[in-house]
Amino acid sequence: MSSAATRVTGQDHLWSVSEHLEDILATVRPLDPIELQLLDAQGCVLVEDVTVPMSLPPFDNSSMDGYAVRGADVAGASEEYPAVLTVVGDVAAGQAESLHVGPGQAARIMTGAPLPSGAEAVVPVEWTDGGLGEGPVTGMRARSASPEGATGQVHVHRPAQARAHVRAKGSDVQAGDRALSAGTVLGPPQIGLLAAIGRGTVRVRPRPRVVVMSTGSELVQPDGTLETGQIYDSNSFALCAAARDAGAIAYRVGAVADDAETLRATIEDQLIRADLLVTTGGVSVGAYDVVKEALSSVGDEDEAGGGIEFRKLAMQPGKPQGFGSIGPDHTPLLALPGNPVSSYVSFELFVRPAIRTLMGVADVHRPTVRATLRTEKALTSPAGRRQFLRGRYTEGEVAPVGGAGSHLIAALAHADALIVVPESVESVEPGTEVDVVLLGR
Repeated sequence: MSSAATRVTGQDHLWSVSEHLEDILATVRPLDPIELQLLDAQGCVLVEDVTVPMSLPPFDNSSMDGYAVRGADVAGASEEYPAVLTVVGDVAAGQAESLHVGPGQAARIMTGAPLPSGAEAVVPVEWTDGGLGEGPVTGMRARSASPEGATGQVHVHRPAQARAHVRAKGSDVQAGDRALSAGTVLGPPQIGLLAAIGRGTVRVRPRPRVVVMSTGSELVQPDGTLETGQIYDSNSFALCAAARDAGAIAYRVGAVADDAETLRATIEDQLIRADLLVTTGGVSVGAYDVVKEALSSVGDEDEAGGGIEFRKLAMQPGKPQGFGSIGPDHTPLLALPGNPVSSYVSFELFVRPAIRTLMGVADVHRPTVRATLRTEKALTSPAGRRQFLRGRYTEGEVAPVGGAGSHLIAALAHADALIVVPESVESVEPGTEVDVVLLGR
């Protein structure tokens, strides 16, 4: 750890939420950039500007299925007095053969096909008789079923202005334009743009690999049989999903029993595939708090003052926390409480920003808004602690979910926000404005 080693703490020091987060973000560094294939780069952050090597579209092309025409030939055309043009052939997308449209002529053209020389506009096929000599049609027949459609005559029932239904060369982007800026998170539209300008690979910071493990001999995997005193392991699933939601590649490790040697060995095994380790459970003051027992004396190789430090934070839920780095690569480790709500709130406050920092994202925090508290009675908070309550946010208003004292996972399943009660406030009255952290945004 960096700042943790220099900060004066002591065993009974009560850390603020801001101090703990500051310490984490001062230690975690963005991952080194690598070159990735486009689909492998989805969700990653660009580390350099990308410029356009050629204009898009690279040629004038049709935005409709129809006929390429000269404007003068269809001026004044109507259903009563249609313009009758000679069809000189087809222009399909990707077709190398070029046609020329002269006076009184038209070329049947498909969407995306290059505009033939001599043509000035495209009339949609719905404005024509499709070469059938009858009224307006709704589409073209397949060339394989009706090859004669590329010849003969076509009746055009409406005029077309110059450049109508033509996508001009360079109308999307020009050669030399900046396509994407460094710091952009690559989603589907950005991947599509990179492919469209001919980029097969891109230089990005990779998605961090996050290993999540629960601890506790009482934990049973879902679908297992519960014996007396046992519960299902929900934390590792919730936090693994949360890590993926934050942009990481997440690996879930099955629950580790309350044995210090087993936990140390498991962590050592996982270091090879981890940019960040997250444990849940075993960080409080009980006789079976195995994470605290196993890691309190573990040093961080080659880094003075390194290792895992266990702390008490002025927050509820989530008072007991652990943070540090471990192993030859100084892999960051965050040890969270075992209570489901405590662990999830702790993830949102500390782990998610760490993941986003590893990714190189500019803004690592969830959006926070002011909202009016809608509740029947005042919310109380322990003196000197910042409290985070589950809530539902709707158009500037927020209502608690599950009650102030609820620590059940069901309350989280119906919440989309965290209501923040500052350390200095012991009671928040209904109708008061509060800070709200918006989850899932």
